[in-house]
Amino acid sequence: MDNLLNISPVDGRYHETTKELSNYFSEYALIKYRIFVEIKWLIYLLDKKILDDIITNTEKEKLLNIYNNFNLSEAHKVKDIESTIKHDVKAIEYYLRDKFKELKLARLNPFIHIMLTSEDVNNVSYNLMIKDSLNNIYYPKLEEFLNILDNLSNEYKETPMLSHTHGQVATPTTVGKEIKVFSYRIKSILEFLKNIKLKSKFSGAVGNYNCHVVAFPNINWIDVTKEFVESLELEYNPLTTQIESHDILCLLLSNIKIINNIIKDYNSDSWLYISMGYYKEKVNNKEVGSSVMPHKVNPINHENSMANIEIANSLIDALVNNLSISRMQRDLSDSSKLRNLGVIFSHSLISINQTIIGSNKITVNKELLNEELNNNYIVLSEAIQTVLRKEKKDNAYELLKELSRGHTVNKEIITKFIKGLPIKQDDKETLLKLEPSNYIGLASTIVEKNK
Repeated sequence: MDNLLNISPVDGRYHETTKELSNYFSEYALIKYRIFVEIKWLIYLLDKKILDDIITNTEKEKLLNIYNNFNLSEAHKVKDIESTIKHDVKAIEYYLRDKFKELKLARLNPFIHIMLTSEDVNNVSYNLMIKDSLNNIYYPKLEEFLNILDNLSNEYKETPMLSHTHGQVATPTTVGKEIKVFSYRIKSILEFLKNIKLKSKFSGAVGNYNCHVVAFPNINWIDVTKEFVESLELEYNPLTTQIESHDILCLLLSNIKIINNIIKDYNSDSWLYISMGYYKEKVNNKEVGSSVMPHKVNPINHENSMANIEIANSLIDALVNNLSISRMQRDLSDSSKLRNLGVIFSHSLISINQTIIGSNKITVNKELLNEELNNNYIVLSEAIQTVLRKEKKDNAYELLKELSRGHTVNKEIITKFIKGLPIKQDDKETLLKLEPSNYIGLASTIVEKNK
């Protein structure tokens, strides 16, 4: 299909960014993961000698190759079956019956989907899809962005800049330290995210192993299914209805939302710094910033990223607010919602990618930063009143308030004020050496210590 015909920008305009996610969240991917779960469960039961049959290593390899060699042509066969029987998971079973016949393994057909409900297959499949997409796509892209932030923060760790609190000029900082704040915030949440283990259930129709204990009363099914789930690097949920409760999935999505919001915050600040002239964007002479204003170089990547984050987070809210609620033992509302996981990851990935592009365009306008610092000696009032407090002057704050509020204060005025202070000569000399450009505290050290 021509990308120009796609309704969603995820598969159209941004296809190059999101195409790899189709290996994890497309209908094709879901079918393939379901087949993987069905085959792994069958092999597991045969290896455990729970089922009354013996499978050779050659036969096992044939079964695994159904998954390994699965392609779009085979997926269409599954969809053709589904179009007739109107059940997506049952279509997998019928497809496998046909494949087993082709492989001369039809004797195993009665064991396909044994003791499973559709949700057993589905919740494990979705969890594997999420786990693999995080490890193979999301984490590497996020690490790429973090490397850019860390490089920028290191490059500009000593570049002084006026702070702005409540939109007003405030105590100076450095460009690098302010960028490092975002890197640190993301890494902190990323650590939580990577430690989340998705929970899976594998306990039959309503979570009680009802048919299991009738057919195989001497098997410890709780231990058996726990071992199977953990063999797939997932965490076992022992207490469920027909469905896995999705609470941990909601926690995972909430962490992604927090990371998205941190990235949005970074983009918002970058946009403001660009608008103020603190940041300049590298010019590409082949690009056009405006259809009518030739001078413009717009921060479109930061804006694009913020827009995609809003869409991703809105979908996360919709899922988090509803996935953990299911009427009695099961309703189907979660099934439709889960099919949008790929949309969430796509918009999150687009936002990271656009932020990377925008960040790679950034250069710092050091001349303007220095000019603004030199025009705002008033920011030294914090340091002066702190020294006065150290010297036990009760009216320290009030003295600086009288000097500074509503008045223009330049270097000469500050110098004269300091010289007239009743403080120790050493402290006076320290204050006289202060300039807004060197009043940056431990900003560069903070960057160095948090690499």
